[in-house]
Amino acid sequence: MVAYGAEQRVRVPALRAGWLRQTFVHWAYPPDAVQALLPEELVADEYEGAAWVGLTPFVMADVRPPAVPALVPGLPTFAETNLRTFVRRRDGTDGLWFLSIEVACPLMSAARAVGAPYHPGTLSVSLAGDAVSYAGSRWVGEASYRLVVRPGDPITPTERDVWLTSRWRAYTRRFGMLWETPVEHEPWPLADAAVDVLEETLTAAAGLPAPTAEPLVHFSAGVGHVRLGMSRPRVPMPGRSGE
Repeated sequence: MVAYGAEQRVRVPALRAGWLRQTFVHWAYPPDAVQALLPEELVADEYEGAAWVGLTPFVMADVRPPAVPALVPGLPTFAETNLRTFVRRRDGTDGLWFLSIEVACPLMSAARAVGAPYHPGTLSVSLAGDAVSYAGSRWVGEASYRLVVRPGDPITPTERDVWLTSRWRAYTRRFGMLWETPVEHEPWPLADAAVDVLEETLTAAAGLPAPTAEPLVHFSAGVGHVRLGMSRPRVPMPGRSGE
């Protein structure tokens, strides 16, 4: 069972931030289509027999290293969009695998050092009446997206809602090793959302077939106290290959 609240404390964060105005767009995929994009240490996590891929645009606010006090301004607010899927290590520990990360702040590309697939680009998040609009395009390559949603009423999350939105570690691969980055924040306050516009080529750029079914969509006003831990390599235990 996936936990709705953080599964661990991040006592020494590498980064603090707020994640605001986040939309979750999720498509079901055949597990084999997702597994083909994963390193051998990970398996596609499934819900009701399907693997799931999420397009999640949001605003990064008040980004700062832990040593920077709250009275000192952090980085300027910027947009980020993740294309991600849900995975488990061979020992059963769940997490996220990022197929791509679009970002409007080139400084974040430093995380490529541990394999995070950042792509600098031109991104925007804007409000117009009751609609939230997201758009982005890479500086290198032609991958892009445009999404307009209308948030609805708050919901009490179902088991599936929690499964789709709550993960407390991310995996990357670099230097022949699997790396794990823990995260801690309060549970997402979720609402229904209706899609007015959805155009994207990120899934195709990641090597996935174009989605054919209607997505599941949620919106969250966001969480304000995100703590990202230090990335660390996950070394296989002796005698247990693939972990």
